[in-house]
Amino acid sequence: MLIEPGAFLGLLGGGQLGRMFTMAAQSMGYRVMVLDPGAHSPAGSVADEHVAADYLDPRALEKLAAHCAAVTTEFENVPADSMRFLAGHCRISPDADSVAVAQDRILEKRFLASVGLDVAPYKVIERVDDLHDVEHLLAGILKRSRLGYDGKGQVRVTHSDELTAAFEQLSGEPCVLEQNLQLELELSCVVARGFDGAMLSWPVAENQHAQGILDLSIVPARVSPALAAAARDAALAVARKLDYRGVLCVEFFVLRGGRLVANEIAPRPHNSGHYTIDACITSQFEQQARVLCGMPLGDTGLHSPAVMVNVLGDLWAAGEPHWEHVLREPRAKLHLYGKREARPGRKMGHYTVLGDSADAALATALDIRAKLRADAHRNR
Repeated sequence: MLIEPGAFLGLLGGGQLGRMFTMAAQSMGYRVMVLDPGAHSPAGSVADEHVAADYLDPRALEKLAAHCAAVTTEFENVPADSMRFLAGHCRISPDADSVAVAQDRILEKRFLASVGLDVAPYKVIERVDDLHDVEHLLAGILKRSRLGYDGKGQVRVTHSDELTAAFEQLSGEPCVLEQNLQLELELSCVVARGFDGAMLSWPVAENQHAQGILDLSIVPARVSPALAAAARDAALAVARKLDYRGVLCVEFFVLRGGRLVANEIAPRPHNSGHYTIDACITSQFEQQARVLCGMPLGDTGLHSPAVMVNVLGDLWAAGEPHWEHVLREPRAKLHLYGKREARPGRKMGHYTVLGDSADAALATALDIRAKLRADAHRNR
């Protein structure tokens, strides 16, 4: 059933992904009700209504259920009980069972293997005794099974005598010890799947990280057509196997010789898909609204090559950055998230540069970043 413009759409989560979804949905004529516990949030500040309450608050959930024709999420760690309650009253995308796989690294690894995808060698660590006989996985990364993102909840381990301290640092919670791999590059593919089973993918992005946080994405990825097709096929297979409804991203490692290894699933729009706002016919956020409202999927074609660069709170060390470095470029687009406090490593916004080629866009994007960083350093 098509949900017509004018209806309220609910959103669990008030971060920047929710902000961009809200703005996309509003541009299509929908109203958005955001449930987020923070008094001030990027999505709540632009929503038609902000319900400032816990995600498990019964009255808040009842309000969404009574007013919203459909509800979606902007982060994967929404309590499953909230999703199941809302599913009894309105349309939900994605459903709690789909999200549960991506909430737990142990389930995620097993699921990816069940799809037939390669994953990094790993071992499940649930107690100290599990830290024995793992030398073949070192050097590695001990990752908390739940609630880890942007490099948080992870400890790099080189020698076996570091394992116990690393496990204690992660509070002795269930973890995955994953072998470090020698990477050539990292890729991601964002896909969408509708309630009718129709699926589309956006062009594959080539990603560069710094200190566990996505630094920039280059689109289209500078890889062979065969490797890009393999990544798209794998991401679509994940969405199909999950019986997913909504927008989803799969991150990949590329090893020497072009071997593709699945890393993580993000059951939502993804940081590496922000380029779609300016460079594609249909953005990942418009697509999220289209799926939620029962519309046909929008065209995911690329207008032009693009590079997206994350803007972190480090640039605010000496005050507001000089945005003219971005704004004076006629093919650059600035997106700020309206966060009140800038902290090192916190995502405060991004900018996207369009170009005649990925390399041309990258050169301009890096030049802008160098000027922003030089100003921040000079003004300290």
